[in-house]
Amino acid sequence: MSAGHAVTEPLTLLVIAKEPVPGRVKTRLTPPYTPHEAAALAEAALTDTLHTVLQVPAHRRLLVLDGCPGPWLPPGFDVVPQVSGALDERIAAAFAHCGHGPALLVGMDTPQLTPDHLAGVGRDSHDAWFGPAADGGFWALGLAEPARAKTLVRGVPMSTDRTGAIQRARLTTAGLKVADLAVLRDVDTAADAAEVAACCPPGSRFTTALRRTEAAR
Repeated sequence: MSAGHAVTEPLTLLVIAKEPVPGRVKTRLTPPYTPHEAAALAEAALTDTLHTVLQVPAHRRLLVLDGCPGPWLPPGFDVVPQVSGALDERIAAAFAHCGHGPALLVGMDTPQLTPDHLAGVGRDSHDAWFGPAADGGFWALGLAEPARAKTLVRGVPMSTDRTGAIQRARLTTAGLKVADLAVLRDVDTAADAAEVAACCPPGSRFTTALRRTEAAR
């Protein structure tokens, strides 16, 4: 696709996630939370994210999962396994499940996500869409040509305060016209959890789970 040409093909949405198993997810929440409490918060964040993605018009929705699906998975998603390897390899491989047309990948750590945050993705004149995270990473990455993810993502150092800047630079250096989405905060620490819960939509499972956890302490 030439830069600046309008996207007309249907959108594929991907959520990359880890099964919310105690001791395997949100380990930076422990302490102050127990592994079971951290897993409950992770499950709530993932469930909120999945239900938000269901509200965004798309041709196909994929859950790229490390682990096994549970009762938290709503209908409407095809589940594919994550490959082994570093996060950059897993993200690049996730895009390989997409066919033609734009694709957008989001993580499970931003339960404050709403459909409005994704308005226009895959339907405007951009070649890529980038959601920067407040900690210097990124919460969303979209490509009009998902087959290019292998060269655009592999080798980007993950989990640093420069990850987002490096990944975005990869896109612009490749000559892509990039649309920047809103800056969102990931849930990594207890302080993050409190701030994110305050930004979640009414009725958020994440906010409810955090309040329940705090009330039980």
